[in-house]
Amino acid sequence: MRRHNFKKLLIWQEAMELIDLNYELTNSLPDFEKFGLRTQMNRCSVSIASNISEGSSKRSNKHFAKFLGDSLGSAFEWETQLMVCYRQKFISKDDYLRLENKIQMLQSKISNFIDKIESDT
Repeated sequence: MRRHNFKKLLIWQEAMELIDLNYELTNSLPDFEKFGLRTQMNRCSVSIASNISEGSSKRSNKHFAKFLGDSLGSAFEWETQLMVCYRQKFISKDDYLRLENKIQMLQSKISNFIDKIESDT
């Protein structure tokens, strides 16, 4: 297996964009969420990109796919946390729908990439 340059992977680039959007969102959350939802969402969004980059260093597609799976799991976790923000009325419906679309597109791309590299083994 050739190693992937994670910086050139579209899924990593989009995960980095999500981190920026996430920090904009979490900086607007109420102060009482400073050590709750805010921290959880920040860690989760960073985990998406971090697992992609860490997995790209592995020697086999099987190992890379495991890290991509962890990244995908963090993406679904972040989507749930986004839903909590909306249900608690911390964000508008428009912001929720925009970010929900962004995370679902990223989930789809990560999933498709997992399928691709697993089929290459």
